[in-house]
This record gives sequence, structure tokens and C-alpha cells, in this order.
Amino acid sequence: MGVQERRAREKKELRQEILDAAREMFVEDGYENVSMRKIAEKIEYSPTTIYLYFRDKADLLDSLCEETFQRLVKRQAQLDQTCSDPVERLRKGLRFYVEFGLKHPNDYKVTFMMTRPMMSEISGVRSHELGQRSFAYLRNTIAECAEKGCLDIKDVDATAQVIWAAFHGLTSLLIARPKFEWEDRSRLIETLLDVTTAGLKPKQAE
Repeated sequence: MGVQERRAREKKELRQEILDAAREMFVEDGYENVSMRKIAEKIEYSPTTIYLYFRDKADLLDSLCEETFQRLVKRQAQLDQTCSDPVERLRKGLRFYVEFGLKHPNDYKVTFMMTRPMMSEISGVRSHELGQRSFAYLRNTIAECAEKGCLDIKDVDATAQVIWAAFHGLTSLLIARPKFEWEDRSRLIETLLDVTTAGLKPKQAE
């Protein structure tokens, strides 16, 4: 490996180290209580070093949210290529959403569970665009289910928002209330998927 390649790798690794430290601190201490200096102290670098990679704390948080949405969008693109049935695609996409949140709870908390006053401080152009793209995928999949008669949907936009709210609710509760006597997580996910799709099934003619 050449000098330039090694330096590029080291820069990438340091950037990720900064992101990982910030994510943990935002979750544990709260976004408003974390400073660039505190993040620098945690990873034992000078604050000046962090500013070489991120403009400010808001830019750092935007990058964390961007990471999460990139993973979701990547999975959605894969589903488009491998799954032609829109209902199956919808179910698989929603299942991945919940499973991702449970596997990466800090990523999910930072992206979806921070309070609005915190999030309003973020310029967040990159993460906002990816978030809109991810939600549009859900909305468009639901629209395809309606167009093909797979599901009986009167209002595509309202249905997309309600479905996201339901699956976000399950994900955030499983993360935030781990000591509650939940049923098996896989069973909960499948039950919510069944209830959601069954409730939208076209009514059979009598």
C-alpha cells in the first residue's frame, strides 16, 4: 500500500472514530450537552483535528443521520432489484427497518428519536434529502400496491405516514423499554406486518 492510500485510509478511519464517539455521547449525554471539545477529549485528539472533518456539531450530527439513511436507501434499492411483488417488498422493507433499529439502537436514536428542538438546530441538508428519499420509497411501494389492487388504499399519503408511525412506534418502544415483558421480537414484527397488510386487503365480493 502506498503512502497516499495509507493516509486516505487513516483519514477515513479517524473520521469514523469521531462519528462513533459523537453518536455514543449524543445518546448518553444529550446533543445539547456535547461539545466538539468533549468529543475531542474522548478520542484523545485536539478539537482542531475534528474541525478538519466536520464544520461544527450540527454538521457532525447531519453526517450521523446521513449514515443511517444511506443504509436504509441501500437496502431499498436491493429490494427493488430482487423483489417484484410490491406487498412482499413492502413487508421486507418494513421488517428490515425494525431489525436495523434493534441491531443499531444508537444510530436509530440519533436519527429518529431525538426531540424536535435538538433536530431543529441541524442544517441537515444531506440527511434530510436521504430521509425524504427513503420515505418516498415507502410511499411509492404503497402506491404500487394500490395501483395493482393488492391492497385497498384510499389515501396513499396518509397510509404511508400511518404505517411508518406504527413501525417507528414498535421500534422505538423496543429500544426505549427493554425491560418490558415483550413477546419474542420476531413474532412482534411479523404480527404487526400481518395486521397492517391484512387490514388493507381488498374485501372479497359476497
